[in-house]
Order: sequence, then structure tokens, then C-alpha cells
Amino acid sequence: MNRRVVAKPDVVVTEAKSPKKSRLSLRAWREQHLSSFFSSLGRLAARPWATVMTLAVLSLALAFPLLFWLLLDNARGLSGTVEDSRAISVFLKSGADADALAQKLRSHADVQSVVVKTPEQGLEEFKAHSGFADALNVLHYNPLPALLIVEPRAASGSTDPAPALVEEFKRDPAVDQVQYDAQWKQRLNAILQLAQRGAAVLAVLLALAALLVVGNTVRLDIQGRADEIAVMQLLGADNGFVRRPFLYIGFWYGALAGVASLILVGLVEWALAAPLSALASSYDHRFDVHGLSIAQMGIALAASAALGWLGAWIAASRHIALGQPT
Repeated sequence: MNRRVVAKPDVVVTEAKSPKKSRLSLRAWREQHLSSFFSSLGRLAARPWATVMTLAVLSLALAFPLLFWLLLDNARGLSGTVEDSRAISVFLKSGADADALAQKLRSHADVQSVVVKTPEQGLEEFKAHSGFADALNVLHYNPLPALLIVEPRAASGSTDPAPALVEEFKRDPAVDQVQYDAQWKQRLNAILQLAQRGAAVLAVLLALAALLVVGNTVRLDIQGRADEIAVMQLLGADNGFVRRPFLYIGFWYGALAGVASLILVGLVEWALAAPLSALASSYDHRFDVHGLSIAQMGIALAASAALGWLGAWIAASRHIALGQPT
């Protein structure tokens, strides 16, 4: 009976202490991370010149792909899409019957619509958009030809009827010139795709360079604290405890370099604001020059902090695995 009475309180006491131990362990884990979080920032502040030099290299490595991507994103807005410029402009010879030819083309199986623009309409549009209205008023005749704007039908599968229509229109005796804007836009889009792939390759290479910079910086810090880490290991500190301060150092390097790179991008945008505004106005503001959005800046900042963390983790894990320092 006595054994039973003693055993029951023991079980109750054990169960009562378990949640308390969990709370204490969680509290200790939180305090260790907070201590490493702020102490690592203090270590960076203790060597300002080395920290500034490292951040300068990292911020430049991060700013270049951001600027390249921003340039390509604005260039895509300038070029528009191929679908928006699939119309074929057919310039007629002097004296050609535009209405008769338009009626003939409307019955074509690959033509969706035909719009006729008379020389008078063309001259009025040219006066409105060219800025030479006063100079054109002195002309005694209208030099512009009649124009047919032909919209091809949508491509079925991989077959686009527009190139065949262009060749057919060129053979018509009433046609003087045929202009197909989608051809140069296709070439421009191909160039932009190539540049986009190049920007991705550049971003990967510079990200690897950032990893190497952070890793080398953390490696030097590990060597400078060799005796301190050796004492911690002798006292039973595990690899996670030893690695934690260096991970936060890498985090701070990445986060601060991300902020600095965004500042550099903002300065470049400010420096180019005036010429870009003049370029947009020359295109009648048909496209908007934009910078990085809040979401894009957040993604860039998170990616740079993750790069710093990863570089520090690789360097610290490598030295721990090699037993350096021990």
C-alpha cells in the first residue's frame, strides 16, 4: 500500500513538470537566438571599415541584375506585343481604286477586316502627330497615298497567314509598298528573350559571387574566433549552437546589402528620370517607365538575406565538418 501511495505522486509530479520544462526550453531557445541576432549585428558594427567594404561589393553584385531586369521589363512595355501589331499596311499607287481593292481583300479567306484610309485622312493624322502642321499647310498637293490596313485572321495552329498575305499583296499591280510591323516586333521580342536569358545567367553568376564573398568573410571570422569556439566545443556546445552566430552574421550581410542595392537602384532611377521621361513623351506616352514595386523590393530583400544566410551556413558547416576550429 505504501508503495502505491508513493508511486502515484511521483507520476503526477513528473507529468506536472513536463510542460514547465518545455516552456523553459522554448524560452532558452528564444533567448539564444535573440542574443545571437543582436550580438552578430554588434560584431559588424565593431569593424565598420571591413563591414562597409563587404557590403559595397555585395550591393553592387545584387544591384546589377536588378537594374538589368528593370531595363528589360521597361523594354517589354515599349515593344508591346506581337498580337497588338499584326495589321498589314498596304500603300497604294497613285490613281489606284482603294475601295475596289478593299472590297476584293475582304472576300479573302485569310483576311479578317480591311480599313481604308484616304490620303486626306492620312494627311490630317500626320499633321496631328508630327508637329509639322504649319509646314504642311504650304503644300499645294497631298503627297500621301491611299492606305489599306488589313487585319489577318488569327493563326490556326502553327500556321500564320500574315507572311503569305504580305507576299500576295506585294504582287498586286495596284500596290506600291507593304509594311508588316509584326516582323520587326518578332525580331525585337527574340532579342528581348535572349537578353532576359542573359540577365538570368548574370543573376546566377553574381549570386554565386555573393555567396563566395559572404562565405569567405565568415571563414575569416571563424578563424579569428578559433579559441572561443574551441572552448565552447569542449564545454559540450553542439554544431547548431556554434553555427548560429555566423548564420546571423550572414543574414545581416545579405539584408544590409539588399537595402544598399535597392538604394543604388533608386539613385540610378532618379538619375535617368529626365531622359526616360523625354523618351516616353516622344512616343506620345504610349508606355510608362516604372521602377521596382513594393512587392518586388520585398522579394529582392528577402532573396539577398537568404543568400547571406546560405553563404554563412556553407562556410560554417564546412569548417565544423572539417573539425576547424577544434
